[in-house]
Amino acid sequence: MALIVQKYGGTSVENIDRIRHVARRVIETRQKGNDVVVVVSAMAGETNRLIALANGITADPDRRELDQLVSTGEQVTIALLALALQDMNQPARSFVGHQVKITTDSSYSRARIKSIDAKIVKDCLKKGEVVVVAGFQGIDEEGNITTLGRGGSDTTGVALAAALKADLCEIYTDVDGVYTTDPRICSDALKLKKISYEEMLELASQGAKVLQIRSVEFAAKYGVNLVVRSSFNHNEGTLVCKEDKSMEEVIVSGIALEKGEAKVSLRRVPDRPGVAVRVFGPIAKADINVDMIVQNISEDGFTDMTFTMPRTDLSRARKIIEQLSPEIGLKRIDADEDIAKVSVVGVGMRSHAGIAAKVFETLAAKKINIEMISTSEIKISVVVKKDQGEVAVKALHAAFELGKK
Repeated sequence: MALIVQKYGGTSVENIDRIRHVARRVIETRQKGNDVVVVVSAMAGETNRLIALANGITADPDRRELDQLVSTGEQVTIALLALALQDMNQPARSFVGHQVKITTDSSYSRARIKSIDAKIVKDCLKKGEVVVVAGFQGIDEEGNITTLGRGGSDTTGVALAAALKADLCEIYTDVDGVYTTDPRICSDALKLKKISYEEMLELASQGAKVLQIRSVEFAAKYGVNLVVRSSFNHNEGTLVCKEDKSMEEVIVSGIALEKGEAKVSLRRVPDRPGVAVRVFGPIAKADINVDMIVQNISEDGFTDMTFTMPRTDLSRARKIIEQLSPEIGLKRIDADEDIAKVSVVGVGMRSHAGIAAKVFETLAAKKINIEMISTSEIKISVVVKKDQGEVAVKALHAAFELGKK
């Protein structure tokens, strides 16, 4: 008998028919002799609806109260799924985050899990029950409801699998695995049989929407066997696992496109020690994630500093920087939302030369100008104009022959 954690996303539980479909899949797994814990998201569109209600009250909702509000979406889904299972003669119980004691920090709307007390889950499993847990939420040490940010149900699923030492964590979504790139952009994109934690983490952080970044971090840290599958068919999914030698033979595993970032340029920044920390320290305290950073060569004691961040955080970041301007002597702030980030990822880059040159040659042939470049051992990211993002993905996908088996 194996212990399997299954996570179903919003599209998988979008309506009553789909909730019943999920219940049947859970029972199929249970009938094979497995214990099953199910983590579910809110119904598709429900979180957006709740946020819209809050925005109808105020343009800047208090984050604690917003978490109180949006966490109710999952409470509806877990109860409905438990009822569906019971209606099919499968004993089941549902729990919200604080009942399972998923303890987080107090960073509302983007909390991080600190610990999970899964005793109540284990007790129910011993009774032969399927346990249905609300994803996306937890509780801080002061008893406040918190949420984990967009895609947080993935993190809940993997964290529960780690806490329970589950044999497998299955992430069910509306796609049947991890592809070499978005199939909506490249029709010849291929589904990967397996991918390393490190590659998946890079793809997720660079725009691939299949898995939430922190869920991959959890899986890598605790060695959780993770499979991405579709809830709408029984096709074999993609295994996310530890790197093995066969993975190094593939130079590039995938290409990601991120259209949700903005570029900020600080002009004529005094080039002296401590300026960078005065800029990025307050931004970090505001829970704004900065991605790529480029600083130009100093001229006459001044330099330009450019970085990218989520477009949704641009207005907050700009206010912070404007408040700091008199103190650091900043001359001008430029912001550009008309950008896209394209990333080429593969563990094989470690042992193969010339990958960067091939990326640059491919983009040059398509007359695509590169505005910023960032690299790691297994990744090359470039910032281009937004309308050239998909063109770049198609060109690189073809150049590295990712559409060929």
